[in-house]
Amino acid sequence: MRQKDLISFADYSAEDLWELLETALQLKREHRAGIAHKMLAGKTLAMIFQKPSLRTRVSFEVGMTQLGGHAIYLGPDDIKLGQRETTEDIAKVLSLYCDAIMARVFGHEIVEELARYADVPVINGLSDLLHPCQILGDLLTVYEKKRRIEGLKLAWIGDGNNVCNSWLEAGPKLGMEIVVACPAGYEPNAKILEQARQLGRVEIVHDPKRAAQGADILYTDVWTSMGQEREAEERRKKFRDFQINQELLKLAKPDAIVMHCLPAHYDEEITHEVAHGPQSVIFDEAENRLHAQKAVLALLMR
Repeated sequence: MRQKDLISFADYSAEDLWELLETALQLKREHRAGIAHKMLAGKTLAMIFQKPSLRTRVSFEVGMTQLGGHAIYLGPDDIKLGQRETTEDIAKVLSLYCDAIMARVFGHEIVEELARYADVPVINGLSDLLHPCQILGDLLTVYEKKRRIEGLKLAWIGDGNNVCNSWLEAGPKLGMEIVVACPAGYEPNAKILEQARQLGRVEIVHDPKRAAQGADILYTDVWTSMGQEREAEERRKKFRDFQINQELLKLAKPDAIVMHCLPAHYDEEITHEVAHGPQSVIFDEAENRLHAQKAVLALLMR
């Protein structure tokens, strides 16, 4: 793969995305068959966390272990990114010790700055703008369940947040139709939306029922992300009609799948009944974070 970093999908081609997905499928099959890979033996991943995490931390750390390498967790109080020391200096120092950097941060400019100054690959484990690692696990799940990606309709129900933005960067490149249903004022990033519209079929609506009609995939995320806690009550009022429940699911195709990147706030953006129902693939997504990220690590660090 020609890419050095994974910051966004803006510079990734459809071929790049398929290389990642095919590598993830192979690594998953071989892992389940008991075939061990030590392609990253002796290599170390620095993991910078400004935000807490379950799936991101565990999947990257386990992924490095399964590939024969090692991961170091650097929490919010360990290096105080941009406070105790500049992001530039941290990137330069970590490049001397480690073979790659993964960062889960608030401002997207932080991960961009890390990539600018680091001499090793930098992976965006999440920023307020984008969450590419989540979407790779999601795409892997969609392909496993539907055996295709092109021509599918994904209905995003809720906030036009970082996960939604990354869907808009990747989905149209692979031939997906994406309809985003959100309250007015909570649309995805305008620049990313415009670029997505140039790539394929993308629509913004303010009626979740319209978005769900005939969808192959219903997707949602929490209404209030980390860092937005002060807006929680206002968001609950504005998003109360944007819930994936049985009524909304009936409008999608009979074989539609339901997706959520977790953690879930049950009875807000999704009901427990649907999230744990027969059409839900949320735990398949969670598992596939591991395999998709192993593919990222293998292709960027080898």
